[in-house]
Amino acid sequence: MLIAHQIQTIIYALRDRVVELIQDLNGNHVIQKCLNRLSADDAQVHFNDFLEYGILAKILQFIFDAVGINCVVVGTHRHGCCVLQRCIDHASGNQKAQLISQITANAYALVQDPFGNYVVQYILDLAEPAFTDPLCHSFSGNIPALSKQKFSSNVIEKCLRTADTDVKRIMIDEMLHTNELEKMLRDSFANYVVQTAMDYADPDTKARIIEAIRPILPAIRQTPYGRRIQGKIMGTDGQGRLSGASSGQITPNDISSPGQIPVGRQLTTGLQQPQYPVQSQNNFSNMNGIYANPLNGGFQPSVNPGPGSMVPTAPTGHAANSDRLSNASSTFSQFTNASSQSSVQQQFPSYGRVPQPGNFNYF
Repeated sequence: MLIAHQIQTIIYALRDRVVELIQDLNGNHVIQKCLNRLSADDAQVHFNDFLEYGILAKILQFIFDAVGINCVVVGTHRHGCCVLQRCIDHASGNQKAQLISQITANAYALVQDPFGNYVVQYILDLAEPAFTDPLCHSFSGNIPALSKQKFSSNVIEKCLRTADTDVKRIMIDEMLHTNELEKMLRDSFANYVVQTAMDYADPDTKARIIEAIRPILPAIRQTPYGRRIQGKIMGTDGQGRLSGASSGQITPNDISSPGQIPVGRQLTTGLQQPQYPVQSQNNFSNMNGIYANPLNGGFQPSVNPGPGSMVPTAPTGHAANSDRLSNASSTFSQFTNASSQSSVQQQFPSYGRVPQPGNFNYF
């Protein structure tokens, strides 16, 4: 277990070499080990020893002081950016607020660096308005310029995702300047910032973005990012139509004439149906109605069949079956009359559903 004078010895040995150690391939692990083992929660030391030596408030402060003053040098280094993030993790209370304040003051330089931008994004990921809002405000006046750079554009996108509504509006207002918006839409990095603004803006601000883009859209429609932006606008317009009106599809209730829907559906729309021939003495007209009606496939009429109808019904007994077969035999015998056959063919020449006497076998 470490005792107070041992920790004090470590602090005196390292406090003037912190930045140098952070930038070293091996030395940065020494600083990270100090962060892990010398924090107020993790250090296994006797509390009274700290009071005796007066160094309780100085644990890790020498590291925070060094990286805070040199946050640009540390944050833009390959190893330093990782150590700076660990410092944010282990700092507490005023230490954390002071360190983030120093990083925020130098955020403009950090976001343009391939390593420093990760430090700024790490603070934004904390999702604490006390830290994110000042950080987003620090980019005011430079939103379009930062949006066109490879590394800083990622930071601006994350600002649009994490900032509160008022801060987003301020950032988007800066983007909506006519000349700047067209340049951003044509830029290979800034167009993603515009798309993110469309995704995370409030409805009113999103509508303003879309209306500002519409005049520019024909000029960029053929580019890959132009097609993506057009797809977002079309999706938004489609959602607006669906929420404010019907889908536009024709339904049976919307039909005003039979010609607007398939014939088969007319049976369910409440439209007036053609009347079937009444049964004649020889049942022949009833046969015409059954076999020649194009609306029901030539088999089932839409009205209740009469007593002499040839519509198949569920048998109710042997006697009922015998009666139907007898009636059927009598009815079909009418087809042997040549004149009757001729009249049927003349009345229904195109349907071909009337059985012919030569090859018809009812049984």
